[in-house]
Formats: sequence, C-alpha cells, structure tokens
Amino acid sequence: MQKTTFQHDFHKFDSGLRLVTIPMLATKTATVFVLVGTGSKYETKDINGISHFLEHMMFKGTTKRPGKLEIARELDSIGAQYNAFTGKEYTGYYAKASVEKLDTIIDVVFDIFLNSRLEEDDIKTEKGVIVEEINMYKDDPPRHVGDLIEELLYGDQPAGWNIAGEKEIVTNLRREQFVHYFNSHYVAENTIVAVAGNVNPEEVKNKVADYFKNIRHGKSIGKLVVKESQSEAKLLINFKETDQSHFILAFRAFDMFDERRYALAVLSKVLGGGMSSRLFSEVRDKRGLAYYVGSETSPYTDSGYLSIRAGVNNEKVFEAIKVILEEVNKVKSNSITEKELQQAKDNAEGSMALGLEHSDGVAMNYADSVLFHNKVLTPEEELDKIKRVTLEEVHNVAKEIFDDKKMNLALIGPFKDKEEFEKILIPLEVPLTG
Repeated sequence: MQKTTFQHDFHKFDSGLRLVTIPMLATKTATVFVLVGTGSKYETKDINGISHFLEHMMFKGTTKRPGKLEIARELDSIGAQYNAFTGKEYTGYYAKASVEKLDTIIDVVFDIFLNSRLEEDDIKTEKGVIVEEINMYKDDPPRHVGDLIEELLYGDQPAGWNIAGEKEIVTNLRREQFVHYFNSHYVAENTIVAVAGNVNPEEVKNKVADYFKNIRHGKSIGKLVVKESQSEAKLLINFKETDQSHFILAFRAFDMFDERRYALAVLSKVLGGGMSSRLFSEVRDKRGLAYYVGSETSPYTDSGYLSIRAGVNNEKVFEAIKVILEEVNKVKSNSITEKELQQAKDNAEGSMALGLEHSDGVAMNYADSVLFHNKVLTPEEELDKIKRVTLEEVHNVAKEIFDDKKMNLALIGPFKDKEEFEKILIPLEVPLTG
C-alpha cells in the first residue's frame, strides 16, 4: 500500500496551544479544525448537557459577527462544509472549503472559538432546540440504544450520562454557567488546532499565532475517573412499541492507552466489520434475522468496550441474541483462522486509506492523536501496530473479554419481562445451543 502518512508540522505555542498542520498537495480543499479537551465527562450533574449546549451556542454570534445567521451565511456563501460535535471527552468545530477560501474559514472558526457572545436571549431560544434534539434521539431506537448501553455500563457517573443531558437540567441552565464553563474549559492549554489541505505550514503557524495571541488561559480541569464494577451479566430493557427490536451487546474491554486495543480492533472486524464478517454471515445472510448487524470498539481514556449491535424482527430477538452469543463463543474457542486475521488487517488498511482521502478526515485524525497522546501518532504508526497483531493475541483478548461478568445487554423493543432475556445471558464458558 502507498504511504498514508503525510508530512506534518507540529508546534506548541508558549500559551500551551498546540497546532498540527498537514500539507496535502493533491487536494484543492483545506480544513480548519479546533478540538477542545472537554465533553460530558467533565460535567457535574447540575450542568449535565452543557458541553453539547455550548457547542450549539458557538454558532449564535460573536463580537465580530453578532447576527444569528451571519456565521452560517458567510460559510454558505463560499460553499463550505462546516459543523461541530460533542463527545464524552472532546468537542470539535470545523470548516472545510476551497483552499482559496482558507483565510475566510480560519477567520470564522477562530472567531467562534475566541469570541462567542453567549447571549441570554439566544440561550433561552436554544433550550427549545436542545429539548427537541433530545426528543428526536429518544424516538430513534438505533441511536438511543447507544446511550442506554453506556448508562448500563457506567451508571450514575459522568461516563454513564447522556451527552445531550436531561431535559429538566438543560432547561434550568443559566448564562453564568455557560460563561464559566466557556472560560474555564476553552483555554489554550486544552486546545488543539489542526489545519489540513493544500496549505503552507509556516503561513498557517503565523496566522494561528496572530489570531490566538490573546487566547484564554487556565489549568486543564480534570474529570472523575470512571469506576467499573460488575460481577454478573447485566440487562437493561427499554419498553417501546416498535416494529423492530434494537439491541447492543457490550463487553467491557480496554482503554485507548492499552496495547491490547489493537488485537481488540482486529477481533471486532472479524466478528462484525463488514458484509463478509462472522455476524453478518450468520445473522443476516444465513438466517435473515436482521437488516443491520455489526461490531465496533469504543475506547475512552480510562475505560472501553466492544459492542455488537443489531436491529431484528421482534419475534426473532431471542434467536438473534443466541446466534450472536454462539459466534462469540466460537471466537473464544480459538476458531479465528489466519485467513480471517489477514482479511481483518487488510480491511483496517483499506478503511484507513479511505478515511484519509479528504482534508477533514486528516485534520480530525491528527488532532485526535495530539489531544489524547500530546504528540502526533501518524495513521501509519497505528496501522503498523495492527499489522503486528498475532492470532494468539486476538484469541487471548477474546478469552479475556468474552466473560459473563463483563457482558451487558441494552435493548429497545416491545418487551417488559426481563426474565426471558436473563435466561439466554448464560455464562459464556458453557457451549450454547440454538
């Protein structure tokens, strides 16, 4: 495979602000991305949802662009793609446009980060928007079951709370809470800027230095360490009159700093990483139990898990779960072949190449590594770790995590009785039958 790694320039300013610039000479676009090391895990219960709410507010006007629609109109007028997102451990803002419009997107994105006004009237109006967003997610079972599995895994601690928050908390948030959170989290020491595209690193560095010369400062505010405790399989059933049942079967695993995460990634791809995966073949192709089925890993800074998700016919939900557990048991019993191992590695290599075709994917990939590792971990370095994974390492990981004491099932569907589900969540050491 051709090298996916780009030459990059990493610079840390005296303020603590970190900048990574990635020239991509073959593209005609540029992406400006600002990533902040804060999210819902950094909240207390009384402000749960404020990280996400603040992300909304950043587009409502700045001292330079006070009108509610000025930011959107300016970016729309140059055909830019732009958005923001909030996770449990980060919040990001970006704009992507023709490289000829680099100065414009730099000015807008940095203006948002540095000078948002957070007006009282705008906060009041946006509360209604946030409430409707929460309602929308709860009306979307494939999306909402993802919130439920983390609630089941982590309980009443920040890691288990909803990123968007609860409606009652959100509607009671006050302007001074936004201002305090903005000023204490959106600081130089907690911020990464990534610029990717057909750009000159030295010019970018000079522009960033000029824009951020008066950036806010402050010590990075820590978060509560995730507490995990489990002695038996756990279950959460959310009753909803649906035509299809949606569930996630999750197994506690490793955080993002654990070297075993590479073997876990390979294991996940073998199980449910595509249309030729074990789960897709058994659950969809052979039995017609689901339209979507797959697996993925979710590594955080201090916890992680492997999840298997599916949407199935309500009458076939028990059969589907049993089949999935049978496949899990097969993997645990050393059934992965060398051919599957190589296919999983090739899949990872191909997926990485596709993800790095565009400037936005590159900017986000590099910024992510700087935020969590305080250095650039190139995609090629990460891929090399995956390529080195052995069959023994994958089997060892499977034996470690596929344990009933680490198993969790969250499900949304027209079910009220947990007993039938509890019967099928039996210890994984016992061979399962249909």
